[in-house]
Amino acid sequence: MFKAFLIKYAEIGIKGKNRHIFEEVLCRQMRHALAEVEGEFSVTREMGRIYVRTEGAFDYDGAVEALKRVFGIAGICPVVIVDDTGFEDLAKAVVDYVKEVYKDQERTFKVCARRAKKTYPMSSMEMNSELGGRILEACPNMKVDVHEPDLFLNVEVRQNIYIYSETIPGPGGMPVGTNGQAMLLLSGGIDSPVAGYMIAKRGVKIDAVYFHAPPYTSERAKQKVVDLAKLVARYSGPIRLHVVNFTEIQLYIYEKCPHDELTIIMRRYMMKLAEMFARQDGCLGLITGESIGQVASQTMHSLAVTNEVCTMPVFRPLIGFDKQEIVDVSEKIGTYETSVLPYEDCCTIFVAKHPVTKPNLNIIRRSETHLADKIDEMMDTAFRTAELIEIS
Repeated sequence: MFKAFLIKYAEIGIKGKNRHIFEEVLCRQMRHALAEVEGEFSVTREMGRIYVRTEGAFDYDGAVEALKRVFGIAGICPVVIVDDTGFEDLAKAVVDYVKEVYKDQERTFKVCARRAKKTYPMSSMEMNSELGGRILEACPNMKVDVHEPDLFLNVEVRQNIYIYSETIPGPGGMPVGTNGQAMLLLSGGIDSPVAGYMIAKRGVKIDAVYFHAPPYTSERAKQKVVDLAKLVARYSGPIRLHVVNFTEIQLYIYEKCPHDELTIIMRRYMMKLAEMFARQDGCLGLITGESIGQVASQTMHSLAVTNEVCTMPVFRPLIGFDKQEIVDVSEKIGTYETSVLPYEDCCTIFVAKHPVTKPNLNIIRRSETHLADKIDEMMDTAFRTAELIEIS
């Protein structure tokens, strides 16, 4: 019976004179998400409301799932739209709606009429009272509760009349593309896909860089990262994934630097390369999945030393999360099962047995002088030979 959806947003509503910009981006993201769903959809903005209308048969469940992945949507309301042909027709439509949706279920309800069309001959209070009475007469299983009802029956009188009672939660956040662009350091682990999801939720378009180390890491490890990027892209939109061959740089660091400093020094050069790709793609910052104290490279001391090589801001949305909180989000967005597949990436292959947890910046810099002969050339080669994969 549903041929349309009313889309509710939250934060966008407080944007003042700029609200229409956010609404337009949200509509564009919704059209993009619905393009893969069976059916014909039109997305329109009308008087502070956004509607998705359908033509003919369509995949209802597919449309709802697609909209649940569009950042900026707070709620999705399946709506019945009827023409304004008088109150008697409206009352019949409301009773038919209740009978169809709730059948013989015993529920308490409250009618919430909203008369945006001020020329309508009845006030909102009169409509609430009259429609509630009609429902009670036709549906003996329903009871009125104006304080804590099981359902709110919303009736909005505009140019047409909109009837709905269900609000399916959306992901919230801001529409992707309204807050610039950033580069995600993506690995095959649990954390970095979640970090990308959380930054995208704030309206940031993301690209990604992955550090590959053949033959120490397999093609299957690379495919795992591509698969994770595809899962994140369901929420963030298209991602440009840069796959960097990091093997020679890692081996060179392994040969020239103290082994307890390997993780920190490799991480610093990863950040340098990620920043090179970020500047090339027009990004404004870097994103990592680091959380304070989770591993040796994520202590406060280590993060400070890692940050020192960056001129761009580094965003760490998981910085205060514990592992279970990160796992919970990864399960919610569907990346967990892929993240735990047993294909190691370069970060785990070259980990020292006893990594330093409180690195000293001056000592790390002195160790890096041993790399001076070749490291710049190797970094340039890694940058120029990176593979670009377009994730849609």
